[in-house]
Amino acid sequence: MTFTGAVSLGVGAMIGAGIFALLGEAGSMAGSAVWASFVIGGIVALLTGYSLGRLGARYPSAGGIVEYLVHGYGNSLFAGAVSVMMYIAALISLALVAKAFGSYGAALVGAPSWVASVLAVAVMVVFVAINLRGEASVGRVETWIVLIKFAVLVTLAVGGLVALKPSLLAPSTYPGTGTIVGSVAVTFFAYAGFRVITNAAEVVDNPERTIPRAIITAILLVMALYVVIAVVVFGTLTPAEVAAAKDHALAEAARPVFGSAGVVVVSITALIATASAINAGLFSATNVSYQMAKDGEFPGIFTHRVRRSREGLLVSGFLVAVMAVALDLTQVAVLGAITVLVVHASVHIGHLRVARETGANRLVVALAALGALAIVASTLVDSARSNPSVLVIFAAFAAVAFGGEWALRRFGSKRLAPTVA
Repeated sequence: MTFTGAVSLGVGAMIGAGIFALLGEAGSMAGSAVWASFVIGGIVALLTGYSLGRLGARYPSAGGIVEYLVHGYGNSLFAGAVSVMMYIAALISLALVAKAFGSYGAALVGAPSWVASVLAVAVMVVFVAINLRGEASVGRVETWIVLIKFAVLVTLAVGGLVALKPSLLAPSTYPGTGTIVGSVAVTFFAYAGFRVITNAAEVVDNPERTIPRAIITAILLVMALYVVIAVVVFGTLTPAEVAAAKDHALAEAARPVFGSAGVVVVSITALIATASAINAGLFSATNVSYQMAKDGEFPGIFTHRVRRSREGLLVSGFLVAVMAVALDLTQVAVLGAITVLVVHASVHIGHLRVARETGANRLVVALAALGALAIVASTLVDSARSNPSVLVIFAAFAAVAFGGEWALRRFGSKRLAPTVA
């Protein structure tokens, strides 16, 4: 996979789940100041990208974050449990994107709600088949999909800037600072897909140079696009109109500029974007599950070859399809964001222990950890006030991960160890 393919992989994962599936959710919290939330989330993502990029360059492995946790914490209960949390969070994220694909598709053709579930399962089947053809096929598909998405979104951005109403973006319309900060977890989650680039470390050209460059490039491209699109949406629609549109806010933003045809085009692009995120996410989940099976975290079936991929692809695809039918987008978006941030903070703290080997700047890595933990803390406080069930679900999620890890160590044959010296 080339540098362009790696960048496309990360951009595809971010845009699919972010601007289409989560803009409405973030906007319902931060209102017309959501652009600022995307800036803050992007800065934390860049700090995180630097840390993961240095780790990926030093320890190129299909396992990605799983590999980095092992190097940071060794053969420990903590490393194993956080690895399990990362894999489950990845599957939940994929399920949410598949659900968004189904919702856009059903709404576009005016079909009943049950059709959304059928479409969610169907898109999983299609991209499992694509991933079975191997890494090169994944990269080529992503490159073309990203070009299509960017063409449509840039057109929307330029047209929207022309029709912008500055009064809708006045600071007087912004909610409180605490509310804006509380939305950063969701906007950061919109960037989280860039980590799939680290999972491609074993199949990219010159990973020591390509991985860090691809991560930062992908984040900067997506950050610029997110901020402009957020300004366009809230500069042409009122917060009430965005809330009414919910998951279709981006499509509705095209109506004042391009009319009904614009709504259709953006909706079709949303289908392409969410499908792209599924493609990239399945590639990542397959490699992570393979690494975890090698480490004794999962059954050996995850290491078996199937065509040009691994059997873990089939297992992961099946689990995502099942979850896509039942999960609630809003609640799980926050839960997924918290989980990913906790995992990233753990990786950064572990990175500090091996920073001499990676050559990373300790201050930047420390800032990445502090930024992630600060967002987690603010989100937990906000959730305790507005949606306490998220705290209960997250506690249960963590208990399953740590309890399962303890059981594997107590009754199984764990051999958690780095694959890259």
